[in-house]
Amino acid sequence: MSELLELNLQLFSIIGTIAFAVSGAVVAMEEDYDVLGVFVLALVTAFGGGVVRNLLIGIPVTTLWEQGLYLKTALIAAALVFIVPTSWIKRWKTWESLFDAIGLAAFSIQGALYATNMNSPISAVIVAAVMTGIGGGIIRDVLAGRKPLVLRDEIYAVWGMLAGLLIALGWFQGSYPLLVLFVLIVVLRMLSVVFKWRLPRRSLRLADETVTPAKWHG
Repeated sequence: MSELLELNLQLFSIIGTIAFAVSGAVVAMEEDYDVLGVFVLALVTAFGGGVVRNLLIGIPVTTLWEQGLYLKTALIAAALVFIVPTSWIKRWKTWESLFDAIGLAAFSIQGALYATNMNSPISAVIVAAVMTGIGGGIIRDVLAGRKPLVLRDEIYAVWGMLAGLLIALGWFQGSYPLLVLFVLIVVLRMLSVVFKWRLPRRSLRLADETVTPAKWHG
């Protein structure tokens, strides 16, 4: 692995780890979890997507234990969230979508870089990008007893897929182009939040409510 690629991976890994660890810790506190639950949900959110990605592209899962820097970063982020005044956390909630977008962009790029470094095909790069970007959030929501927001909220996973595709095509290579891509994904995600961009959907629940029950006539 080249030194430049290694630096890019470290940069996006640290950004994504902080953003997602904070997100997981806040969700745990919203659900009234104890301190252990806060740390568990923070770690799962920060590393769950990477573990799924490793399984898919053939990287040993045990490499997680070699990421001491990122584990410490996630633990420190979770600890800070747990001890800061609740008024600060409520203020942070107004920026929640931005932190989530930062985590999505950082981890999607990180996942795509891992896959391209292994000379994976385009499809594998896209899957690695999107699973790294959304996997932790899905596991977080499931453990918190919530429906995964990434599958029903404003357009989310698509931006991770886009990051993977652009990297797989070689359109963004090197530190500065990757930073441009990072900003692009964050901006697109925030635009989808502000303007409520959603993918097409159909609801059977709505259809069931509009059906008039048949009546029996004696």
